[in-house]
Amino acid sequence: MPNQNNAVKPTYERSKVILDIKHLTKQFKVDDGRLLTACNDISLRAYEGKTLGIIGESGCGKSTLVRTLLQIQPATSGEAIFEGHDLLKDRGEESRQDRRKIQMVFQDPTAAFNPKMLVKDILTEPLKNFGLIKNSEVDAKAAELLEMVELPASFKDRYPHSMSGGQRQRLGIARALSLEPKIIVCDEATSALDVSVQEKVCELLCRLQKEKNITYLFIAHDLGLVDLMCHQVAVMYLGNVVEWLEHGRIAESCKHPYTKALMKAVFKVDFRPGEKIEPMEGEIPSPLDLPPGCPFASRCEHCSENCLKNKPALKEIEQGHWVACHLF
Repeated sequence: MPNQNNAVKPTYERSKVILDIKHLTKQFKVDDGRLLTACNDISLRAYEGKTLGIIGESGCGKSTLVRTLLQIQPATSGEAIFEGHDLLKDRGEESRQDRRKIQMVFQDPTAAFNPKMLVKDILTEPLKNFGLIKNSEVDAKAAELLEMVELPASFKDRYPHSMSGGQRQRLGIARALSLEPKIIVCDEATSALDVSVQEKVCELLCRLQKEKNITYLFIAHDLGLVDLMCHQVAVMYLGNVVEWLEHGRIAESCKHPYTKALMKAVFKVDFRPGEKIEPMEGEIPSPLDLPPGCPFASRCEHCSENCLKNKPALKEIEQGHWVACHLF
């Protein structure tokens, strides 16, 4: 985890909206004909040069959301407005140009690369696909990209398997940067790394963001890391955004019972006397048979009759802070 000196949240300010997600829904049809709603009516904004963190338990829809935005899988409904057009409706060359401006860093850097390709070919393949580089410029461009992510230029003639996990993740970041995108999606990009390596990669991401004004969509399970890295945070549960903070730290500002329960379930090295981990209790509803009311009702200590019958809408309870809970 980056230390507080290297990843400090700025004061609250709204910047230019670079990606406006409106009522995005993604459903999958299962064998018996029922629909599994992985993302349910999601509306979020990502700001230019800022980091939007997306957190929640496994299976909550985080990765499905970003994969739908990138059209790796088609959306069921909704919009994602980027530079005046809807990403979800683009086809052909328009979709290809979108991929140039929105890149992704994957969780497993080893699986993300062709093991038979040299590092220099991995880095410059995107540039070749868009006709932005000549063969004679490959070595120089690869060296430039490697140095940008603090790797030796000599690595360009290696294969990925000869590099460490942290070095391969830097390679993934360098490849994502090669096309000079406006948005980079980091899907659990640091979860497989040692803590010391994770710190260096996060510091690198923060430095590159300041230098190039890049917007990050940052998916992670590490709440402490998200708290330090991200300017805005969206909390997902069973395909729904239940809380969205545009400023402030999760630990200090969160209101939704689910977000608070997540915080209590986190291991800390500075537990106060008597403080301990409090795992969440209660049955998680099946995503194929969600209850009519609040999706968190079966695990919430504040559950009421109203929670069981009526699903709460996401509403702004204070400037830049939305919560989907009947308590507010």
